[in-house]
Amino acid sequence: MELLMPANPDPDSKLPYLLRLPIDGGLVLRTAGTWPRTKALYCHPVPISEWPEHPEVVERVRLRSCARRGAAIDLILDRGRENRSQIVFTTARGRDMVFWQSPRTRKQARPKVSTPTARAAGIADLHIVVDSHERYPYRFTDQQVTTVKRALPCGDYGLLREDTLIASVERKSLPDLVSSLTSGKLRYALAELAALPRAAVVVEDRYSAIYALDRVRPAVVADGLAELQIRWPNVPLVFCETRALAEQWTYRYLAAAHIWADVDTAAPASGAPADNDTPAEAPAPSTSEVRAWARGQGFPVPDRGRLRPEVWDAYTAAHPEL
Repeated sequence: MELLMPANPDPDSKLPYLLRLPIDGGLVLRTAGTWPRTKALYCHPVPISEWPEHPEVVERVRLRSCARRGAAIDLILDRGRENRSQIVFTTARGRDMVFWQSPRTRKQARPKVSTPTARAAGIADLHIVVDSHERYPYRFTDQQVTTVKRALPCGDYGLLREDTLIASVERKSLPDLVSSLTSGKLRYALAELAALPRAAVVVEDRYSAIYALDRVRPAVVADGLAELQIRWPNVPLVFCETRALAEQWTYRYLAAAHIWADVDTAAPASGAPADNDTPAEAPAPSTSEVRAWARGQGFPVPDRGRLRPEVWDAYTAAHPEL
């Protein structure tokens, strides 16, 4: 069995892909994406006759399982990551609707709020630079924003003045936040952000989600984040519950930074902090960070107390930039 996803040949459709499932004689859906990575995807059932004779296949993956369970179809793909999802048939506002969701998107918070569309700080058009390495960037479709992709020295979304980065926001999902914290990469990212006049880190989840982690001790993550905020208090870590709210916060933060750059004549042209002409260097790793890294590598380490010299030696060997 295979999961086939070709491009939708209908130019008038707002759903750019087709999805065919080997169930009930062949179920064909129009869908908004190729996989529900950041949010549940809206789908629209169509007759099997709409399946093109010569489909332009975008994605083809072997299926381990495709089974209907009540009002949902469970899919298990034959690959290591992003292999489980579910097609859900439901009713909303009196209409039959179909959504394609993954375990990650199903667990996302539902704050039951609508984000405002009013212009931030009255700016008619805000120009935001998106880092070229950002795989699934914010589109800011509900705001008055013009985006351009190029490589940024730090952060994922930034403001430029005369080709100088004056403000930047680093976006993190919760798994990425935990991974970069335990590996030590987050420390260096904050050190680079701290060298800017304005910078922040936005997390697409609740702070309480830290304490529901099962592969890393929650206390290690909480202590590590607290220590980073003490060392770099000018780079706030903001938890925004959902991706949509994190996108909204990023837009309004950069809009405020845009206004600040216009009115604050003391902002340095070089992009360095006003009270410091040299970039902030990353200090030596803390014991808690090394302890978390060692556990991830399989080293037996105690919950408290000093670490053995060989653990520090292994950490140093794995991080030659130190």
